[in-house]
Amino acid sequence: MPAHYRSFRGSLPWLILLLQALLLLLFYFFVPEGAGPALSPGSAAFQDVSHMLLFGFGFSFLFLRRFGFSSIGLNLLLLVLGVQSSVLAEQALPVPLQRQRLDGLQRITKAVVSMTAVVISTGAVLGKANPVQLILMTVVEVLAFHGSRWLTQVFLQLPDSIPMRHVHLFGACFGLALSSRFSEPAPSSEKSRRTPRAELLSMLGTLFLWLFWPSFNLLLDEEGRSRTISNTYFALAASTVAAFVLSALTTKDGKFQMSHIQSAVLAGGVAVGSAAPRIESPWIAMILGLLASLLTSLGAYCLQRCLNPALKIHDTSGVHFTFGWPAVLGGLAQVVLLVVQNWDNLPSLGALVMIHVGAFCLTISVASIIGFITGSILNLRVFRTTPVSKYFEDQCYWEFPHLAVGF
Repeated sequence: MPAHYRSFRGSLPWLILLLQALLLLLFYFFVPEGAGPALSPGSAAFQDVSHMLLFGFGFSFLFLRRFGFSSIGLNLLLLVLGVQSSVLAEQALPVPLQRQRLDGLQRITKAVVSMTAVVISTGAVLGKANPVQLILMTVVEVLAFHGSRWLTQVFLQLPDSIPMRHVHLFGACFGLALSSRFSEPAPSSEKSRRTPRAELLSMLGTLFLWLFWPSFNLLLDEEGRSRTISNTYFALAASTVAAFVLSALTTKDGKFQMSHIQSAVLAGGVAVGSAAPRIESPWIAMILGLLASLLTSLGAYCLQRCLNPALKIHDTSGVHFTFGWPAVLGGLAQVVLLVVQNWDNLPSLGALVMIHVGAFCLTISVASIIGFITGSILNLRVFRTTPVSKYFEDQCYWEFPHLAVGF
């Protein structure tokens, strides 16, 4: 007999319709027609980042054997709603610095880059949060990320490119704090286990992310220097080599494990995102990639077995060691390179370092606090509609022509 699932007909369609109608109304009043050229050099990079969010993250979340429809479909829904919300937030926040008039491509490019934080956070609660919770989470996190950028510009007087480079860190901290308010699934749950076919599809998404990551870091660099691309590629290459080595060293029989590879091959691209414009030689980027892969591999091997049970936090996709720890390493590398390159200007070096460290800590604080509050609100009875026994189930939200058994 098929299981009975709660109907979302009375809440989900109306929430989506209401949100889209509100966005349409706000666009009419507050988003002017963009000025600028019809096609700019950044259009190719924008397409690459769009592929990352749609195909890369969408497929990389397919490792759950019975949550494939939701991983792909809900990712698309959150992306289109989040980009619209991000464009509005970008237009509404008052920036004390002189605002440059952005054309349509520039506006949507910043919005898509900002949505990376939301997609990363989604990985922490993948299979546990229902669509209503995910939509509300998206809107809140978009506003929180833009608020964090605004605070950095107002109080620390830093350009917008600095907090934009912390997008991975923000997404990981927000997602981890959000996940702490969700109930843990049963440790022996069969639905959360990986299968070879699911891991193969998930690795396909990781390959998309790996391929397009240099374009992502290029969009974070306002000057668009070519060394940002080369530094990102060499960091990714070094982290990939280290991922295979560490995977073989940490498994019982010395064989490669796909989950280890997926977690660590992107670590170099994440870590170099904050420091890429300041890295003058490729070997520095390669060392950073090796260290990031080592940090991620140790995190995947140790943190899930030691730290997570102690803190009672279940991170479905491991975003804290896949994106969080490499982002922390990248932030530290940025400060070290800042000290080395400004050593001759000692009187102002201390203040400069403190400002960058302050921006780093501000990102972590805003993401963690807002994420914890958001998770607490979303787990009120009015929003919490999926019991723990129905975690990682596509049939809660999608119609199947057959029963869940065997798919």
